[in-house]
Order: sequence, then structure tokens, then C-alpha cells
Amino acid sequence: MASRTRSDSGSSNVDAESADGTSLRSDPLRPSDHIDSVEQPVDESIAQPKLGPLGYVRFFWRQLTSMRTALVLLLLLAVGAVPGSLVPQRSSDPNGVIQYQQQNPDTFKVLDALGLFSTFTSPWFSAIYLLLFVSLVGCIIPRLKHHLDALRAKPPKTPARLERLVGFTSTTTTTDAAAAIDDARSLLRRQGYRVARYDTAGRGTLGAGASLSVSAERGYLRETGNLIFHIALVGMLLTVGIFGSFGYTGQRILVQNEAFTNALTDYDSYNPGRFADENSLEPFQLRLDTFVPKYLFQDGVWEPENFDANLSTRVPGGSWTKQTLKVNSPLAIGDTQVYLLGNGFAPVVTVRDPSGKEVFSGAVPFISQDANLTSSGVIKVPDGLSKQVAFQGFFCPTPVATSASCTSLSPYLTDPSKAVLQLSVFTGNLGLDRGVAVNAYSLNEDGLTKIAGFKTPVAGLQLTKGQRVDLPNKLGSIEFTGIQRFVSVDIHHDPTPAFALLFAMLILGGLLLSLFVPRRRVWIKALPGVDGGLTRVEYAGLARGEDPTLERAVAELAARHGQYLDGLPPESADSDPDDHARAERRITT
Repeated sequence: MASRTRSDSGSSNVDAESADGTSLRSDPLRPSDHIDSVEQPVDESIAQPKLGPLGYVRFFWRQLTSMRTALVLLLLLAVGAVPGSLVPQRSSDPNGVIQYQQQNPDTFKVLDALGLFSTFTSPWFSAIYLLLFVSLVGCIIPRLKHHLDALRAKPPKTPARLERLVGFTSTTTTTDAAAAIDDARSLLRRQGYRVARYDTAGRGTLGAGASLSVSAERGYLRETGNLIFHIALVGMLLTVGIFGSFGYTGQRILVQNEAFTNALTDYDSYNPGRFADENSLEPFQLRLDTFVPKYLFQDGVWEPENFDANLSTRVPGGSWTKQTLKVNSPLAIGDTQVYLLGNGFAPVVTVRDPSGKEVFSGAVPFISQDANLTSSGVIKVPDGLSKQVAFQGFFCPTPVATSASCTSLSPYLTDPSKAVLQLSVFTGNLGLDRGVAVNAYSLNEDGLTKIAGFKTPVAGLQLTKGQRVDLPNKLGSIEFTGIQRFVSVDIHHDPTPAFALLFAMLILGGLLLSLFVPRRRVWIKALPGVDGGLTRVEYAGLARGEDPTLERAVAELAARHGQYLDGLPPESADSDPDDHARAERRITT
């Protein structure tokens, strides 16, 4: 009701009038000191307390360590990990990052400024990670202390009126009250309850109102499971954040019949963890023996069906062991996993100087550019000739034509004698003697002079297997001597899987306990000397959370206790249906 106030000769005790002019004090249902009955004076001396620096710290700490904040941070961590699966990462796919930069230069600048190409080491992701860790620890410690105190505490006293609680049931028996309560304690303990006995003295000389009762509770495994879940989650964060820093990841192209030694100098790219060093590398060797691809020609397109890389592995003091590496089926060598990433062809070339002296010879991997393994590659010859020379071009295992640009018709090497190697020739400083790492599979043409190939007076070189051609400017010659297969592998050492599996199992187990273990309290009270000298026994329960089965559990408890009172042993409680039915008929609600 809208109201207004009117002062009377400056007195603070003024009458309030309603909108129609009637006095509110005349309303018998409205107290005289009601908030809108009179105008209340304001005491200017009362000041609200202000938070000091310590108060603000305490406030923000409580907000950070609340379960609500932990859940929000966990959600943010999951959302923040999404970019790590959408864009290539520098730690696992550096070539993919370079390719993305070349194909999307404008988008790359924005994503790189946000740190999305190094998602899991970016400052914003690390901040979420650390805040979640602190929040979980701050949640767990006080809850753990409270839970330990609750485990040591006795079950609460029996309420005076059990009829107000869930599943209230009562019965009468000729059994002594003390014996009935002793039987109840034994039964409840067998069912996993923590029990405590309480005796209430009666009033007067006859002890009217005296009762014996047992208070029981169980379901603390629910909170235990909750704590296990959160502690295991902290353990998982520690496993990923700390133990994962002792791992490393490296990439290597294995050319057929060439052995790889697990050493820093043999890697094409190597990404160590924060605490990994040379001593983290497990000693072993790999060698590609054969590679067997299988393709399916469907709708005019060759599609990969299966790849088998037949490897030989060797550890110090052992012999070569034959093993097979497949896609999505890594090879385990100790604690190191080897994954198959790609495959292709490696033409074998020999470069000679004008006198015929061999200055370079070996298999050079050419990286596939399409599904038919039309491949591009670079051959670098820094020494042995009058100038540093580089060759850049294409290899086609099954060429469509040999006179124009090289394009492969099939990923299979059906006829090695018809495979084509097309090369352009460059001279100049290759940048290999400056002490700076240079990509072996690409060529920086800045500062180089193209002396043969497209847009030059001299046609590019085109070779088939076994063919030898002279280089321009009498630099020497190059011969295409053979074809090898290669596979690219990812070598990953991670000391965390065993710990991660342990904590994952604890997380799942703790979650199941917190979801499916009901937490409840039940009471059994015996009142002697009622109903003609009989003992009245009452049963009731109270749920500590959602427990839709509590009423049924109380009824079953009353039935089982009735069997105790009838003198049946616990083992035969469910063995005789007639006895069970007779016990239930004794119960009145």
C-alpha cells in the first residue's frame, strides 16, 4: 500500500496516512513500529564494515576455492583444449604449422598472436591450468578435514519423535528392550552401519518415557568417493603438467635399409619436454626393411586401404628383431612409442664432378603432393663441385607423360624403369655453412641462380632409372640409379601413461561411489512397558541427499530385525518364506 508521512510540530513520532487519508495506526493488524507506520530516524553513527586488503584476499580466495569456480575452470580447460585439435601444433606438427602459414597468411597472424599454434604451452592455457589446480587443492583440503572429523564422530542422538521421519514403522514384541537394541546393533553392523547406543531415562518412579535406541549411519563412502575423484583429478593434472615434462617427441624419415639410432643428431625434428635431456633418450635402433602399401581404386580415385612397414629393431646387446608397424598401431620399444605418419619414394641419385669422381650418392626422400604420390624433393650438393649445387623437382612413380610436367597416374611403382625424375638446377650459397638449422626438404631460392629448368634458356633435367645426364656449365653429371621406399615416423616417449591410467581409474571409481552410494541415517528405538507390558520397537530413517530407496530400506530393516526378535539366525533370514511372511505380519505402521 502506498503511504506518506506528515510531521507534527517537529515530533519524530508522526502518524502515517494511507492514500485515502486514514491513519495506519488505527489498523489493528499493522504493528505501531512497522517500517511504513512511522518515519524511522537514521543513525548516522552506524557505519558498515569495510573490507581491508586482508579481507579482499580472503574473499577472492574463497571465491577461487569454491566448487562452482572449480567446475567453471574445468569447463574452460576443456574448451581451451579445442584449438589444439583444430589447428596444427608446433610441438607435434611443425611442418603443418608452416604449411598453414603458407596457405592462410592472414589468418595465421591472428591465430599465432593468440598462441593457438602452441595451445598447451600458451600463457592463457597455463593460467587456466594453474588456477584449476589451486582451486581444486583449496576445495579438497577443508573438505578432507571435515570428512575425517565426521568419520571420527559418533552418529547423532536418536530424535524424540521418529514418526516424523521417512519410512516410520513400529511393532511390538515380548523381547526385552535391551535385548532388542542389542540385536538391532548387531544387525546394523552386519549391514555396514556405524552405530551408537543411546539410553533415555524416564520420568517419575516408574520411568515413564524411558527408551533405549540405536543410532546408525552409513554412506560416508559417497563423500570418500567425491574426495577420491577430486584428488585423482589433481593427480592427473600433476601427471600431465610435471611428469609429462620428462617426455619428448621427435620425427624422422626412415629410408629403406638405412638404420636410425635414437640420438639427437639422427632426428629430423626434436621437441623435448621441459625437463628432458640427452639422457632421456632410450638407446635403440630402427631400420625399414620393406614397405607394403595397399590401395583401393574407387570412383576414379586411389584410396589408401592398408600400410605395413616391416621394421627391424635392436637394443644394446641384442640382435635385430623383425616387427610390423601399422597406422594407428604403434610400435613399443621400452617406454617409447613409434607411430607411422606417412610414406613415399626416395630416388637414389649419384652426382659426379667433371672428372667422374663421385661427390654425392644416396637416397633422397621426395614428399608426396597428392594421393597418386606425385612427389617433390630437393637434392643439395654443398661440396665436391666448383659451385654449390641444388636440384629441385618432382618424382612420378607412374607418370602420365614423360615430356611435359611430371604427374603420377597411380601410387604404385608398377614399372621402375618408367618412373620419371624431373629436376631444375640451382647454383649459389645454400646456407649450410652458417651454423643455422636448414630444412633439408625445402629450398630457399633467395640468393640462388637457376641455371636449368622453367623460365631459363636451358631445359630442366629429366631422368629415368639408370639414366645419366650432364649438368649445365660443365659442372659434372647426375645419375638416377635406383628407387627406395621411406616412411615418416613419430617417436614419442611419455613416462605418464601408467600414472594417467591409475588416476583415470581412481577418477572413475570415485565418481561411481559418489553417484551410487546412498548416504542415510536410521534409528531403532525400543520403549519398554507399553501396550500391556510389551516392548514397542520403532524404526525410521533420514536421507542425507537424494535417496529414493530409503523407505524400502527401512521396511526391510524392520523385517530383518523382526526375524532377530523371533529368534531366527541371520543366515536364515531369507531362507524360509513362511517365517519371512510371519515376521512382516507382526509389523504395524
